[in-house]
Amino acid sequence: MLLLSTTETITGREITAHVGVVSGNTVRAKHLGRDIAAGLKTLIGGEVGGYTEMLAESRNQAIERMIQAAQELGADAIVGVRFTTSAVAQGMSEMLAFGTAVKLA
Repeated sequence: MLLLSTTETITGREITAHVGVVSGNTVRAKHLGRDIAAGLKTLIGGEVGGYTEMLAESRNQAIERMIQAAQELGADAIVGVRFTTSAVAQGMSEMLAFGTAVKLA
């Protein structure tokens, strides 16, 4: 199992080699149902569950793709894991996960 850490180290383990920067991303588009629900929420306030769910799915897919990239490099862990989002086009957002793939002792 590949270890993930938002810090630059893995507690109790020694990093023996940095094998490269790895990333995983996905681009998702909103659909009409989520847009209608989001529009109603702007009137009454509160969490927009459809978008929360979409972002969680996007984050998980980006992590899976980042892990796959690290495994292809023979890594044991990914340190310094970060996430970023950006608008790609009208109604489309990208979720990007990235970090440094490392070998452990």
